[in-house]
Amino acid sequence: MSSPTQPSSSGPARPHLGTGGQCTLVGAGPGDPELLTIKALKAIQAATVLLVDDLVSDAIVAHASPSARIVYVGKRGGCKSTPQAFIEKLMLMAVNEGENVVRLKGGDPFIFGRGGEEVEHLRAAGVPVTVINGITAGLAGLTSLGAPLTHREHAHGVVFVTGHAKPGDTGTDWKALARTARDAKLTLVIYMGVSGAATIEQELLSGLPAHTPVAIIQHASLRHQRHAITTLGQLQATITAQGLGSPSVIVVGDVVRGVALATQDAVEAAPQARRAT
Repeated sequence: MSSPTQPSSSGPARPHLGTGGQCTLVGAGPGDPELLTIKALKAIQAATVLLVDDLVSDAIVAHASPSARIVYVGKRGGCKSTPQAFIEKLMLMAVNEGENVVRLKGGDPFIFGRGGEEVEHLRAAGVPVTVINGITAGLAGLTSLGAPLTHREHAHGVVFVTGHAKPGDTGTDWKALARTARDAKLTLVIYMGVSGAATIEQELLSGLPAHTPVAIIQHASLRHQRHAITTLGQLQATITAQGLGSPSVIVVGDVVRGVALATQDAVEAAPQARRAT
């Protein structure tokens, strides 16, 4: 594998020149390489240029061809990030040079991965784009704790929502969302919500009871995954006490009770396993 590089400045992006280059947006999943789809793995292996997000693990990048050019274009809230417009220019430039470009994103490209923006930019330049979905952290996180996002008795649906609004945007109407979640029995999966947890807690409490179960999962699917189970009324206090940070997902809803049931099942199964041996 070639040495990873950082992006450098360049001129305006050119329209697609019909050079035979192509671009694929690939969801790398939450981090565990074994959660890659077969299609995603094949695309990574075939790429000649990979533009890699900050949250993609080294174990996943290791599947790239030794001759591939790796460019890290990390984007993390509160950290120095590669501008989105510049990432889009890099993608188009590489396609125009005839490269097989893979834009490798953590989770799923179309769930808070700015995949929609990148597809629009490339299509406007005449570049056809393929998208390969990945497992999103909101699903992988709660699943790793043995609980579902939906359940016929506890949740009729699930809402994926961002806790981080772009500059100039008023962001999510948490009070309205709380009322909808209560009335429609919905699970809320909040991405990028740790820094705004105090506000999210306060506003969700306008429509949801303080005892509503909550799970916070950091580094979902990775060996250093951490989590805490709490209630909506103790969301911010729990994050502070446990020292949880980004990247984390926050899951709000009665389905989180399933974590306790899964833990109980595991405890009860352990003595039986020992007796069997």
